[in-house]
Amino acid sequence: MSRRVLRTVSDSGARGLGCTRDNESTFNREGEAAMRSFEEEVKEMEQSKKAGPVREIRESQEDVKEEAGGTQAVALGPAELGIRFVGSGSEYFRIWIVNLLLTLVTLGFYYPFAKTRRLKYFYGATEVGGHPLSFHGKPWAMFRGYVLAALLLFLYNIASKVSPIVGLLAFAVLMLAWPALWHASLRFSLANTGWRGLRLRFTGTRGGAYGAFALLYALLAVFVIGITLASSTAQVLQSHALIIILLAYPVGLALIPAGFWLHRRYQQAHLAIAHEQTAFDAGAGQFYRLFGMTLLYSTLLFLAGAVAIIGLTKSRALAMPWTITALVIVGYLLVLCVVGGYFVARLQNLTWNGTRSPGLAFRSALPAGALIQLWFKNWLLTLVTVGLYHPFAKVANARLRLEAVTLLPTVNLDELVAAQNANASSAMGDAAGDLFGLDFGL
Repeated sequence: MSRRVLRTVSDSGARGLGCTRDNESTFNREGEAAMRSFEEEVKEMEQSKKAGPVREIRESQEDVKEEAGGTQAVALGPAELGIRFVGSGSEYFRIWIVNLLLTLVTLGFYYPFAKTRRLKYFYGATEVGGHPLSFHGKPWAMFRGYVLAALLLFLYNIASKVSPIVGLLAFAVLMLAWPALWHASLRFSLANTGWRGLRLRFTGTRGGAYGAFALLYALLAVFVIGITLASSTAQVLQSHALIIILLAYPVGLALIPAGFWLHRRYQQAHLAIAHEQTAFDAGAGQFYRLFGMTLLYSTLLFLAGAVAIIGLTKSRALAMPWTITALVIVGYLLVLCVVGGYFVARLQNLTWNGTRSPGLAFRSALPAGALIQLWFKNWLLTLVTVGLYHPFAKVANARLRLEAVTLLPTVNLDELVAAQNANASSAMGDAAGDLFGLDFGL
């Protein structure tokens, strides 16, 4: 079309100037040559635009190589996927108030359905790399698990009222069943958690769950032996029982961090998505350090509270019942918020910084000070509003803790999703979870 226009213009120009036929043909050839030259320049410009970014990247990589001496390969850092929580307190308040009223009206039977609504909201409001999580648990499956757990607790309550021995046996049965129930809960929770069409999985075995409770079982066995000997009529056995109980108590306290580490190692070392399987490389010594610092802060707060109470008791003007009550409440909030906030923040960072797979890693940078301040605010506003601020506190706590975690993939997540979608049948096999749909929110 451009050549036709050019030819028309050249013809009219040639006639207007009175050119001969030879001059006209010469003018047409020059016009066509100019048009071809113009089209070639346009193509070169388009190619240079496409190659521009690649050229800039190559030039920047060459500059990096020159700065490193020109002999080392460029090490590109892993992409970071931030976690955003887009929920709001006003939205969750409507869900929370309906769940609360229906749970009260149905005498607690609506609780599994309320929990399903809550999990779907919080999962859907959590975005990883711009893609929200999803919860696929069925409320009726959770209802069966809820009925099973309630039945076990009811039987234990009845057994404890029959006689102490029967109650002790019922407690032993419940404790023996607890790791299996915990294992079923983890399987159900993760199998019903989705992201970009992928389903998470829990690959731990039931035997591994019992191994995570090994220290607890050992301590319980020691206490049971001590109680049994103490109930004996023989004076010698009673003296041995006292020695066993006195020795078991400090040993049990010393083994709490180790038991906590076994619990977290089993939970974090068996998370899976697609072909990625996590491992947990945090050691027991790090848990002992965390518990030691928590114990130190607790002791300092206890000493400060004791000094304050002694000072108030010496002053008759301040030694009033309401003053003592207020001091006890403030002390409780201090211990709960300061010690609890510190422990939870450090535990989250320790847990997720130690969880990784060959292609995925996590970075948690939750500041303890920010969590302590938030807990103080949440508790005070919840007390002032007689509990109505609870859903807003729940959302604020979730936002602070979730947005402190970053996912560090070293694999192409698009390829991960595509590979899993190609093998969707095996992924959906674990999505069924367990028969009773147990979910304890662990």
